[in-house]
Amino acid sequence: MLTVTTTAKDKLKETLQKQTTDPEVAIRVTSLHARENRLELTLDKQKKGDQVIASEEGLKLLLICSKLANGLADIVLDYKETFYGADFIISKHTHA
Repeated sequence: MLTVTTTAKDKLKETLQKQTTDPEVAIRVTSLHARENRLELTLDKQKKGDQVIASEEGLKLLLICSKLANGLADIVLDYKETFYGADFIISKHTHA
């Protein structure tokens, strides 16, 4: 399953609070079929079978359909601020 760092969860929560006041809306992770190995984040409501990643307060942050969730094993979603700007970073978790 997708691992989301604390920093990324905080930024997802902040983004949601700026975009909507509807507690049923979260950020959905979708695959961009036209571009292999690319993911997109969009606002959506939970659907049957979704895996939900929540904040410590229980706020739904990310929604992932079960079909996509299987392909996200060992993937880490983080948020980094660099000299070039800030953005979500998706990387493969390496087992030591």
